[in-house]
Amino acid sequence: MPDGSDLIWLFFKASGRVSRAAYFLGGLLVAIIQAFPLYRFTLVPEGTTESNMWSVIFFIAFIASLWSNVVLAVKRLHDLDKPGVAALVLFVPVVSIIAFLVLCLFPGQPGPNRYGKRTNAPAEP
Repeated sequence: MPDGSDLIWLFFKASGRVSRAAYFLGGLLVAIIQAFPLYRFTLVPEGTTESNMWSVIFFIAFIASLWSNVVLAVKRLHDLDKPGVAALVLFVPVVSIIAFLVLCLFPGQPGPNRYGKRTNAPAEP
């Protein structure tokens, strides 16, 4: 079972590599974290204190999850032995869907590469 530092690395640090499964499941968790406050916001009357609270929570979750999505994509690209800057295509409409599918479907490079010795681990100095 992962400890807190593993989760911090997975969602907030760009070094290392992640597998297809870790990328997909991490992205799914991020999407759920984004969707929950948005769902709660839609359930309360507009203009109330509660709706304001849920909109602020959604904004915070969105900003944090945006970074997490980029970091997951960078590490997935590293597993494919590609530079992390290519993660910027995730912000291009239509192309982002194709890029997501590529990151989910194509296997990573077996064995060590320039971004790390193994998959699902931070790069070692």
